[in-house]
Amino acid sequence: MKAKTGAGTVRIIGGKWRSRRLEVLEQGVRPTSDRVKETLFNWLSPILPGAVCLDLFAGTGALGFEAVSRGASHVDMVDGSHRVIELLKKQATILDAPEVNFYQLNLPDQLNDLPSTVYDIVFMDAPFRQNFLIPCCQWLEQTKRLASNAYIYIEMEKELAPLSVPATWEIWRNNLAGQVAYCLYKKTRLSNSS
Repeated sequence: MKAKTGAGTVRIIGGKWRSRRLEVLEQGVRPTSDRVKETLFNWLSPILPGAVCLDLFAGTGALGFEAVSRGASHVDMVDGSHRVIELLKKQATILDAPEVNFYQLNLPDQLNDLPSTVYDIVFMDAPFRQNFLIPCCQWLEQTKRLASNAYIYIEMEKELAPLSVPATWEIWRNNLAGQVAYCLYKKTRLSNSS
């Protein structure tokens, strides 16, 4: 049976594209709820203008496009699915979003194929129960991809919280929504000697 390509939409909730809808593929995508997005972007509002962002496991693109809508200067969106990346490119064309670049990479294995950008904000909403988060966190720290005061947003199964993250990160904000824990970490100014 052939899968549908457009099972629904998610909404951009603030900024220049407020109320615009993004098409969503039916299978394998778990969109962040509007309530969680609203909370997250309220937390990030002081630092979003001009921020350089990385949206790993982009899926619907809702977090990356929301960030640009609210003033981020650049977003790199990464997903392993060719169909997801093609749909995200289509959304960017519709929104006229030249600030967004797209990378089809299998994560975490192909993280080193990303350009050597330093990010102010990273979004990670990985597929549940596949142990993708910790290798991605370690890669961000080890490859020095984070600005000295970067913020890292992680959405995970509530039983994983608190996640074992690099020692230079601290939980800045966190909350629960049903079976989902969502945490915003802040990188401290301490750095590894490596």
